[in-house]
Amino acid sequence: MTRKLSRREAIVGAATALGAVAVAKATAQEGAAASAPQATVTVPTDPTKLQGLPTSALGARSPFVKPSRGPTGETVGSSLTPLQDLTGPITPSDLHFERHHAGIPVIDPAKHQLMIHGLVDRPLVLSVDELKRFPQVTRTYFIECSGNGRHAFRSPQPDLTAQRVAGMLSTSEWTGVPLATLFREAGAKPEASWFLAEGGDACLMTRSVPMPKAWDDALVVWAQNGEPLRPAQGYPLRLLLPGWEGNINVKWLRRLELGTRPWMTRWETAKYTDPMPDRTARRFSFENDAKSVITSPSYPAQLRARGWHPVQGLAWSGRGRITRVEVSTDNGRSWADAELMGPALPKAAVRFQHMLEWKGGEHVLLSRATDESGFTQPTRSALIAARGLGTDYHFNQIVGWKVARDGRVTFHGET
Repeated sequence: MTRKLSRREAIVGAATALGAVAVAKATAQEGAAASAPQATVTVPTDPTKLQGLPTSALGARSPFVKPSRGPTGETVGSSLTPLQDLTGPITPSDLHFERHHAGIPVIDPAKHQLMIHGLVDRPLVLSVDELKRFPQVTRTYFIECSGNGRHAFRSPQPDLTAQRVAGMLSTSEWTGVPLATLFREAGAKPEASWFLAEGGDACLMTRSVPMPKAWDDALVVWAQNGEPLRPAQGYPLRLLLPGWEGNINVKWLRRLELGTRPWMTRWETAKYTDPMPDRTARRFSFENDAKSVITSPSYPAQLRARGWHPVQGLAWSGRGRITRVEVSTDNGRSWADAELMGPALPKAAVRFQHMLEWKGGEHVLLSRATDESGFTQPTRSALIAARGLGTDYHFNQIVGWKVARDGRVTFHGET
C-alpha cells in the first residue's frame, strides 16, 4: 500500500535534499574558484587617471601573478606546490601541496567527532567545538610527503622544475591543541606505547604512531595560516606530527586508539616502507631528513643580464633547526655559507640566499643543508650507497641547476 507523504515530511525531505545539494555545490564552487582563470582586467595606460577596483568578499592576486599547483584533477595522486613562485618560507594555504588516496571528503564540522579510546581511563568523543575549548597553541611547521624528490632521484631530466623536484613540501602556521593535553584528559594508561590515528576519507587512512611523539610535539589542528583548514588539508581536523613524513599526518582525523604495539596497517606494510639493498624493508622511517633545494634560478628561467644574481632556496629538517646551508657554484668543488633569511625554527623550512656574480660562464649551482643534530645532506651517490637504487621514500640527495653560457637554466641531478 502506498502512503502519501504529509506536508511536514515533504518539507523536511526537500530541505534535506537541498542541503545536500548546497554542500556539494559549495564544494564544487570552491574547487572551481581555485582552478578558474582570473577575470580579465583592463590595464589603463595611466592608473593614476582612473578610479580603481572596488572591495570584494575575498582578496585576489594580481592578474599578473598566476602561481598554481599541478597536476590537478585526480582523486588519487599529488598536486605540487610551485616552489619557484614563492618568496618566503610560508606557503599560502591555497598553494599547499596535496596528496590524496581517495579524493577530498566533504565533511560537516557540526557532525564531525574525534573519538579517543583503547588504553585510556576515560574514553572521549569530542566535537570540533569541544576541542576548541582546550588551551590552543600556534606553531610553524613543514609537511613533506616521503615521496618528495622521487622524480629527481629516478629520472633526473634537464626539464625538471623546482615544483617537480621538491613540490611536495609546504610550510604553514598551524593552530590546534597539543595531543598530550587530550591524552591526559582521556587518562592514557602507562602501558600504552603506540596509538592508531584514523582519517575520515574513503580509504580510511590509518597509521600507527609511537606514544613518545604524542608527549613531545604532536598536535590536533583545525586552523592553518590564520583560517580554518582547507578541505584538501584535512578540514575540519587533522593530526600534525612535526617533522615526520606527510602520510602519517592523518587528515580528516576522527579516531585515536591507544595500544601496546603498532597495528601494521596497509599504509605501513604494503606502502610507506622502504626496500633496502639486502632485501629487507625499512619500516617506520618517520623523520624527514635534512634537505634543501634551490628554487631560484631554476628551470625554465634564464639569466639575461650579467652581474649579481641571488641564488635562493629552502632548507628543512625533521630533526630540528637548520643550522647551516652551503651553496656551490662550481658543481661541488668549493662551497660557501649561504645567508639564512630569517629565524630557523625547529621543523620548519627556512629560506637561504647566496649571491652569484654571473659573467657569462657556465655554473652548476648546488645546495646542502646541515641540521642541529649534525646531519648533513648527502650526495646522490652516498644516498645510493646507504639505501640502494630501489629506495622509494625519503629522497634527500643534493640537487641543483646548470647555468649555460647563454644564461639558460636546466636541472642538474648531482651525482
